[in-house]
Amino acid sequence: MNHALILPILLPMFAGSLLLLGARLSLRLKRSLSLGATLLLLPLSCYLLWLADQGVLQVYAAGNWRAPFGIILLLDRLSALMLVLTAVLGCFALLYAVRGDDGRGPSFHALFQFQLMGINGAFLTGDLFNLFVFFEILLIASYSLLLHGGGAARVRAGLHYVLLNLLGSALFLLAVGVLYGITGTLNMADMASKVAAAGPDQAPLLHAAGLLLLLVFGLKAAFVPLYFWLPRAYAAASAPVAALFAIMTKVGLYSIVRVYTLIFGDAAGSLAHMANDWLWPLALLTLVLGVIGALAASSLQGLLAYLLVVSVGTLLAGIAIGTEQALAAALYYLIHSTWIGGGLFLLADLIARQRGDKQAELVQGPALQNPHLLGALFFLGAIAVAGLPPLSGFIGKLLLLRALEPGLQALLLWPVVLGGGLLTLLALSRAGSTLFWRVGLSQLDSAELDRGRLLACMGLLLLSPLLTGLAAPILSYVQATASQLHDLQPYLQIIQPGAAP
Repeated sequence: MNHALILPILLPMFAGSLLLLGARLSLRLKRSLSLGATLLLLPLSCYLLWLADQGVLQVYAAGNWRAPFGIILLLDRLSALMLVLTAVLGCFALLYAVRGDDGRGPSFHALFQFQLMGINGAFLTGDLFNLFVFFEILLIASYSLLLHGGGAARVRAGLHYVLLNLLGSALFLLAVGVLYGITGTLNMADMASKVAAAGPDQAPLLHAAGLLLLLVFGLKAAFVPLYFWLPRAYAAASAPVAALFAIMTKVGLYSIVRVYTLIFGDAAGSLAHMANDWLWPLALLTLVLGVIGALAASSLQGLLAYLLVVSVGTLLAGIAIGTEQALAAALYYLIHSTWIGGGLFLLADLIARQRGDKQAELVQGPALQNPHLLGALFFLGAIAVAGLPPLSGFIGKLLLLRALEPGLQALLLWPVVLGGGLLTLLALSRAGSTLFWRVGLSQLDSAELDRGRLLACMGLLLLSPLLTGLAAPILSYVQATASQLHDLQPYLQIIQPGAAP
């Protein structure tokens, strides 16, 4: 077996454990250990991406117990892509945090590593119950990271976040129990074959369990009507935590793609594509309500949180269309929205640090000490997130709209996406004019621009023009990913006798 497959889980797990055991170590040593472990994930995830791009599924059987009896990790193009996304975002978020945000409370670096462990595990697992386990690991870490630094706003947001996700976890466990009771397996590939062979008497329960899973994943992905926790939680979190949380909604979307293309995919008979009828109207509603929330936001962080909701709606539309072209477009847009969303949360904090008690509230405040530099970064991020040419957001939306055949879906999605982009641009223009133009004559003497924070923010935002320049190879990869996900036979061969891990 290729033991590199388990390293994205083991590396942050051991780093987090050492950081917990060394709670009395100096902050400098904690930073070094945490940064070292996170930076190692970059070459490791790139190697796994290269490995997955060979087109052969890589299976790691824990304890050498073969599927479907043992727990397996599964590496395909989709999981490898998500690992790279997480590694890049985690590195820049941590580089920002070590400039002082990590010192606001205890155990930040241990929690950060456990968060990475849970996210990576969710992307790699081929077992439905272990998807639940890794969900719990990343959620428990995120509870504490959200509250890091204290404050009444974070406690209020954290309470809603914890209660809703605890409810989601209970429903997840219930759905997994029903599926296991009917199919007798937790391995997703084996479950797919059992669902395909299920009789008509089992179909109603399988359908109910599948919809219950959709409800759980919808809560994690934050689409309508399950998104109300996100704007308050993300706006209250510290900047590096909010940036890392940009990947959290993508875990829910990843789970939808994985479960409803494999278990309830083309081979599931009467249960095939059972989620699509629900996802399509929910995607349109999420887009509309996310844009309305962005227009009504009273702070820059709140505006960015609603723009994450808009990105969820856009991605959900690509998944709901159900074609390989639409899924490939959604995956390209997923890369863009994750990195640019994280970079904008870091930028919002840089701006807030120069506005005194006004922070990032969208009201008149003191003049910024670095208006030209911060304004240029804001302009770059706004163009990218609004989907204007020539940056990556425009390419993602254009590919998604081109994936639609003429008909009712195109008639609905085109005005929603284009109108949403226009209203997003209006919301960002209002925020930019308030923060950079409608300012007082005085500046804060104590405000300064930390170079380390600035470089971390710039690193994420500059990935948008990089995604544009590398659009051809990235599109080739995501198109191959979409094709691989729709070809179920290699996944089902995992559970065949004699299949080698």
